[in-house]
Amino acid sequence: MSLKIYTKTGDAGSTSLFGGKRLPKSHLRIEAYGTVDELNSFMGLLRDACENPAVKMRLEAIQNLLFNIGAALATEPGQPAVVPAVEEEHIVLLERLMDDMDAQLPPLRNFILPGGHPTVSFCHIARCVCRRAERQVVALAAEEPVHELIIPYLNRLSDYLFVLSRKLAQDLEAHEVIWAPVKDTAS
Repeated sequence: MSLKIYTKTGDAGSTSLFGGKRLPKSHLRIEAYGTVDELNSFMGLLRDACENPAVKMRLEAIQNLLFNIGAALATEPGQPAVVPAVEEEHIVLLERLMDDMDAQLPPLRNFILPGGHPTVSFCHIARCVCRRAERQVVALAAEEPVHELIIPYLNRLSDYLFVLSRKLAQDLEAHEVIWAPVKDTAS
């Protein structure tokens, strides 16, 4: 027997956490794990656009971990974890990957504009959604318990996505456009 996608239990504007507690769909916890889910979708788009097999494998591993993070955020505080959320080694791995890419990139001396190639743009979009997910988890953590490594992981992941965007631009021979502040023309 297959699982039905629709349950009709959310028709009144609430949803269940793992553990059974119901919350309004506008609750900060729901927004937080919903944004992690949105990030995961953009990571899939980035993975689909990427042609480097090693990067594709890394992005898939990150997507699996984002599902774990979403499950942790969707678990009622005080209930046992459905899956492990994130471990210190995941953060250390992102740092090592960034260091490896940085060693191959020209030094960053200016802000750069997102873009240059569709794959690079997808990476920047994922980075921005990751920053939003991080902000929502920070807000949630101010009100309720959140696994202590989720915020550092999301922070490092957004940094990783920025460095990856630069590395992808280099690999794709896309030009990085330096930010040129707009001058006040009124005077």
